[in-house]
Amino acid sequence: MDRTLRGWPSFPEELPEFDTEATPATPRELFLEWLNEAGEHVLAPHAVTLSTVDADRMPDARVVILKDVDGDTWAVATSSESPKGVQLAKNPFAALTFFWPGRGRQVRLRGPVAVADPEVSAADFTARPPASRVEAFIGRQSQVLDDPADLDRAAAEAERWVEENPGVAPETWTRYLVTPSEVEFWQASHDRRHRRLRYRRADGTWHKERLWP
Repeated sequence: MDRTLRGWPSFPEELPEFDTEATPATPRELFLEWLNEAGEHVLAPHAVTLSTVDADRMPDARVVILKDVDGDTWAVATSSESPKGVQLAKNPFAALTFFWPGRGRQVRLRGPVAVADPEVSAADFTARPPASRVEAFIGRQSQVLDDPADLDRAAAEAERWVEENPGVAPETWTRYLVTPSEVEFWQASHDRRHRRLRYRRADGTWHKERLWP
């Protein structure tokens, strides 16, 4: 198995350039540039790994969808009763990791998390596709499923509810806003001299730092 793992290619032969000196003053501008560029080459460029810490201080991670980048905040959404929602309520800090292997790029950010206003969270929910709204109304995320028939019944009930109440969002549906204190941009290089640029916020100002590979 070791030989198999080492034999798989990590990145395409051609990789984009990354001039760390010619970068914008804020990470948001560079992130949106990389995100839009990734969207031309890879599937689900808005998929992001959300990392949190549980009550036992054990790290937890899962892939979710980026909802928005507004000012200095990156937004994701989930039920406040989900494991990640419970974890964020107890420890309101998170890390987000974007990985676009087709471009050899990675973006990492971390910082405190705040809850959006209820009307913003409700608007996020009603903008979801019908199947996604049904899934949210089913609830019980990550709980043990003893009988698959229970899921079928819960899904049918949730589907009826969504059809009858198309503009109603669960009170538990929450948009979470991550305000990063650090944002790092990583560009792979075949010579292993990967280019890394970190934006670090201090005294309300973003500072740029080139990092060793």
